[in-house]
Amino acid sequence: MNILLWVPQLALAFLALAGGAYKILAYEELAKIPANAALGRGGWAALGVFEILCAVLLVVPAVAKWMPALTPLAAGALALESLALAGLYARYSLELTATNPLVWAAMMGLMAISVAYGRYALTPMA
Repeated sequence: MNILLWVPQLALAFLALAGGAYKILAYEELAKIPANAALGRGGWAALGVFEILCAVLLVVPAVAKWMPALTPLAAGALALESLALAGLYARYSLELTATNPLVWAAMMGLMAISVAYGRYALTPMA
């Protein structure tokens, strides 16, 4: 079961790291989507830093066996953030296409929920 949880955990960490870097470094591209007007440059940068921090906390405590309880907390925080973004995007478009950020935010949120549940309830690392 532990290996089955590592696969989505690493995928989620990669998505959070890439998404956080995108939010910080590519604000001009991000601003072209009408739903993203709800937050300014500072808000998106703060979300980007938060996602990068969660990505690190998804992997490092589990690998180092140092405070492994941070891993399900980071996954839960990432789930809340992703589902909140999905709610923001849903106000603008419910199209199920690859270019709609709603699809990516919802899938990332569901993956984060499964990692948080798996690490907290099914296979605790402590």
